[in-house]
Amino acid sequence: MTATFAAPSRQEWPFKRARLAILGVPLVAALLLAGCGQDQAAAPKNAGLPRPEVSVVTLHPRSVAITSELSGRTTASLTAEVRPQVGGIIKSRLYEEGGEVSAGDALYQIDPASYQATYDSAVAALEKSEAAVPSAAAKVERYQGLVKQNAVSKQDYDDAVATLAQAKADVASAKASVATARINLDYTRIVAPIGGRIDKSSLTPGALVTAGQTTLLTTIRTLDPINVDVTESSTNLLNWRQAVDAGRIKATGPDVSIKLKLDNGTTYPLTGKLAFVESNVSETTGTFALRAQFPNPKRLLLPGMYVRAIIEQGIAENSFVVPQRAVTRNTKGEAVATIVTAEGKVEQRVLTVGNNVGNNWLVSAGVKDGDRVIVEGIQMVRPGQDVTAVEVTIDENTGQVRDRKQGSLSTPDPVRLADRDADPNAGVVGK
Repeated sequence: MTATFAAPSRQEWPFKRARLAILGVPLVAALLLAGCGQDQAAAPKNAGLPRPEVSVVTLHPRSVAITSELSGRTTASLTAEVRPQVGGIIKSRLYEEGGEVSAGDALYQIDPASYQATYDSAVAALEKSEAAVPSAAAKVERYQGLVKQNAVSKQDYDDAVATLAQAKADVASAKASVATARINLDYTRIVAPIGGRIDKSSLTPGALVTAGQTTLLTTIRTLDPINVDVTESSTNLLNWRQAVDAGRIKATGPDVSIKLKLDNGTTYPLTGKLAFVESNVSETTGTFALRAQFPNPKRLLLPGMYVRAIIEQGIAENSFVVPQRAVTRNTKGEAVATIVTAEGKVEQRVLTVGNNVGNNWLVSAGVKDGDRVIVEGIQMVRPGQDVTAVEVTIDENTGQVRDRKQGSLSTPDPVRLADRDADPNAGVVGK
């Protein structure tokens, strides 16, 4: 069977040619679009897009004061519990409750009538004893001449000497009785053993008191100066001593400066000094006690207040500090910071962090002089990306980013703030 091909007739040809033309237009358009898509795919994805801006702080080595913040409570430098030393009826209270007293000020008056009588009796007994001494002494003097002439026996002379000695002993005993009576009489007037602020009275006039009773009359506390007792772990002490021995920290010497942070977050305006360090470590807690002493002229500090003592341990020379807001943790739990290299690329570094210095971390490894660490915009970039670094400064008191040129606070990074709201521990290192 032979196939045949029928050529279009002269009348059909124009219609065939029109159909081919109509079908060719979409084909050409599709080919052109495909070519454009290949060109766009071949073009760089970031072509024409601006580099993201990040805020950076340039790191330089400096001397850093190493401090330790320890919790503790205030205690009075002197405390006296006032009790009666003789018994009797309280006639009057001689001080103002809650006021200031000085050592020796009268506080209470106990009825002294019976003690005055005892004292007067002791004085009379002393006078009687003293009156017997001259007669006994004269008799001994006479017998001394007579015994040489054998006019008086030796026994009589010895008896006269013994009588004189007895008279003198009676005088001494009477003097002691007078002194005891005087002391008891003086004890009826109760005075302040120390100076300071005095508490309210536990007993009122008319109450009966006894010597050595357990009930306190009142308490006096010396508030200027005032002590602050804190505790420190033995581990921190070992770390500090090893750092000093290795030369990483320069000790400040015996005169250690101590500042105080109050319970409401404010800083006490006066500086204290280290009074003593306990010489043994507790076997149960592994801590040892320290005591600092602060001047307290305005009585702002009262015993029992919760405070935090900031103790200056030494100086770390040629050290780096990195803002806390620039430090996060990776999936391994390591402290990391994001650095902008000299070529303008993002690089992530693992840091070795130590103590916190204000709103910064003391970093012993991971950074070098001139590194630019990102403090804002960390969430908007990734390692290896090209960025534009904008130099800023950090407010040391608040930790906020501050524009170096204008000195105004910059707008916080919304992404980083959102992360912190979702996770309160985000960006916190060393806890």
